[in-house]
Amino acid sequence: MEIIDRALAFEQRRHTFKTTSERIESSREVKDLILSLNAVYKENKDPEIMDLMKRLTVIKQKIEKRLKGRP
Repeated sequence: MEIIDRALAFEQRRHTFKTTSERIESSREVKDLILSLNAVYKENKDPEIMDLMKRLTVIKQKIEKRLKGRP
């Protein structure tokens, strides 16, 4: 499963983004990975895929929180 391998590689990568454009790109990438994994999960109903999606969602939320800034 290429999608799962890409998702695991993204999860293992460092998430120190220097510029806003890097944050935007990574947010879009992780969103695409989550949606792709969701399509696979609908077919297989594998709990490991659900756990991976949850971990990626936490990473995505952290990136988006940093993008929005502080009020």
